[in-house]
Amino acid sequence: MKKKINVITLGCSKNVVDSEHIMAQLHAAGYTLCHDSDSTDAKIVVINTCGFIGDAKEESIEMILRFAQAKTEGLIDRLYVIGCLSERYREELRDEIPEVDRFFGVRDFSEIVRELGAQWKEELVGERILTTPKHYAYLKISEGCNWGCGYCAIPLIRGKHCSVPMEQLLDEARRLVAGGVKELMVIAQDTTYYGMDFYGERKLAELLHALCRIEGLEWIRLHYAYPTHFPDDVIEAIATEPKICKYLDIPLQHISDAQLKSMRRGLTKAETYALIRRLRQAIPDIAIRTTLLVGYPGETDQDFAELEEFVREMRFERLGVFPYSEEEGTYSAEKLKDDVSEAVKRARADRLMALQNDISRELNMARVGRTERIIVDGRQGDFYVGRSQYDSPEVDEEILVPTTARRLRSGSFYQVKITGAEDYDLYALPAEE
Repeated sequence: MKKKINVITLGCSKNVVDSEHIMAQLHAAGYTLCHDSDSTDAKIVVINTCGFIGDAKEESIEMILRFAQAKTEGLIDRLYVIGCLSERYREELRDEIPEVDRFFGVRDFSEIVRELGAQWKEELVGERILTTPKHYAYLKISEGCNWGCGYCAIPLIRGKHCSVPMEQLLDEARRLVAGGVKELMVIAQDTTYYGMDFYGERKLAELLHALCRIEGLEWIRLHYAYPTHFPDDVIEAIATEPKICKYLDIPLQHISDAQLKSMRRGLTKAETYALIRRLRQAIPDIAIRTTLLVGYPGETDQDFAELEEFVREMRFERLGVFPYSEEEGTYSAEKLKDDVSEAVKRARADRLMALQNDISRELNMARVGRTERIIVDGRQGDFYVGRSQYDSPEVDEEILVPTTARRLRSGSFYQVKITGAEDYDLYALPAEE
């Protein structure tokens, strides 16, 4: 009988890609694989963990403990932990959770494959076993980050920026499209830095143009774009290439000069405003997704007031707000005092999200009556769940189409007319053909 492995992935989409690469190697070695399964009889479990912020670390530890208990009860035979949490806290975890057979870091893919009795095959690098719906996938174009933001542990965990060679990425993308993928989310710790280490200059725009030439690929979506020194040729690519969604995920974190400097973000308030205005002028229908950090050391009422005005003025289509949590080993943890109370952090986050709720509802109401192209991700209850070019899976809005209106197929594109709106969801009917 083939051995069966349950691979569980926690954290961001970059971890999803890592798991999919490992699963391809194991599949080639004859393993039967399941992903994030609660009902499998697999006796081997591999948990790919996140170690970025407090909540994510807690979720990872709870998952490890859950399967450690399952091993104690004889429900599984072997338990392995990989990924960011394991990279960062390997020794501590080994002492605290001895039920885990072995811990692996973020660069130990070949080691865990060998540990499971398989051989790592270089000719399979770039192969994936998709864990997403078959019509979309993530394309990770680089690893690590060079920026060194004050609050961020990513360079400590993932190391310096390291680009994947362009031809390797294009080969991977072609294989994904040949397998039925119609939408690619381009991801990295910082997508805009792509190519600097490998080619000596930024090559993201060139990569995007090359991806657009792949026949059968219909949507390309850009995530995790660092704002400092944002490349003009990337703006031009988004504006002119029909396959590139008019969408940009660009984490801005703050707007006050004092906070941006303390966070070591490498740009100013004026530069941030100028970038957003440049994006909106070049791409008038762009949907901008960003994240903001409140309660960072030294954040004053005035700093927050500037941030609140920024949100009110920029009217972001998508926004996430996170209270600061101190991460050991980072600049802010070692050099700055965590002097904003948890209550103030939470109140500021809630206040920004209340403001964003109003903005999102107003923007959604303005779309009522429009005809938009959507891709259908699946069905939930009485609705088909779709997305427009302005929405990335898992993190953004959904467009809900009643199943009684017409039969729609998952992974297919349709024209729909928006008929109703809520804060974060839209309702639609198939458009007249």
